[in-house]
Amino acid sequence: MMRYEWRIALSGWIFLAPALLLITVFFFLPVIAALLLSFTDFDIYALGDLHRLRFIGFNNYLQLLQSPLFWTALGNTFYFVIIGGPLSVAVSLSAALLINSRLIHCPSLFRTLLFLPVVTTLVAVAVVWRYLYHPHYGLLNYGLSLLSVGPIDWLGDPDWAMPALILMAVWKNFGFNMIIFIAGLQNIPVTLYEAARIDGADAWRQFRHITLPLLGPTFLLVALITVIGYFQVFAEPYIMTQGGPTNSTLSIVLLMYEEGFRWWNMGYASAVAFVLFTLILVATALQLRLRQRSD
Repeated sequence: MMRYEWRIALSGWIFLAPALLLITVFFFLPVIAALLLSFTDFDIYALGDLHRLRFIGFNNYLQLLQSPLFWTALGNTFYFVIIGGPLSVAVSLSAALLINSRLIHCPSLFRTLLFLPVVTTLVAVAVVWRYLYHPHYGLLNYGLSLLSVGPIDWLGDPDWAMPALILMAVWKNFGFNMIIFIAGLQNIPVTLYEAARIDGADAWRQFRHITLPLLGPTFLLVALITVIGYFQVFAEPYIMTQGGPTNSTLSIVLLMYEEGFRWWNMGYASAVAFVLFTLILVATALQLRLRQRSD
């Protein structure tokens, strides 16, 4: 019996071996290498001659914490997460509730249309949104002019650049969370709503006492995905603003990219990456703890 169980376990490991090998080679080894690089002064000179590589301990991290540019990027990233995250979840949930309701006669069509931005190339999206944000000919400013409001330089004004990117990111990404919410809504038994209606509960009470509690695990998944994704915001500021104006849209990942692939300070960029990893880990653990307390 023990021999039979051992053979089953061995067969399982044999089937898992190719996947584990790929994960080790393309994930764990690069992560370990980046961690080691964060304790060195690896730059373009060391790239040409490894004898120039020096171990400098925590100097990269200390330099990072003393850099005003890092704190600017950190503040911008938190701004993007704190404002864009809840807004994205709210829009996703609203769209899911609308599609799952009886008001929509062709839910499959609307589900496809609302999911299209997720699979659309960001470069194409950026071209369209640049036109929408154009200070003189953009549709947004045209709409504001109808309300007797002056034009806004959406991408050129430091006060409006980040909100403009958040609006575009929410539109681009909410469809993915919407699909997850729809799956969660369809798993809620219809009999619960029927019983609530018989007891005289209106739509708001049904939403508050049935939908929200039973969507708890789905909310946790969506929140984790959204927070992790928004902490790693890169493409939107890189394509739309290049971190400007005056670094008002500079994110942690964009800072890491510039340090690593523009200035070739690989050791310093690796330190930025692991600070970001720590922030994401803390935010994820905090959300899991809050979920456990609410249960």
